[in-house]
Amino acid sequence: MKVTLAGSKLTAVDVIQYPSEDHRDQEINSYALPVLNQEAIAAQSAGIDVVSGATYTSDGYIRSLQSALDQAGR
Repeated sequence: MKVTLAGSKLTAVDVIQYPSEDHRDQEINSYALPVLNQEAIAAQSAGIDVVSGATYTSDGYIRSLQSALDQAGR
């Protein structure tokens, strides 16, 4: 995951790697990742809710986002 900051403000989140092997993974990610990105930017942190029906994806996203924010010194 790559985060973009303007000063200390989170301006973008790019998910670089995610499961896409089967149709179900693709379906979940197509709706969950945009919602998670929007929520993260709105919250300005990894303190966001999981997306209904995408619990594992959401959990992995939140952990990865927190790690990227930690690495960015945030």
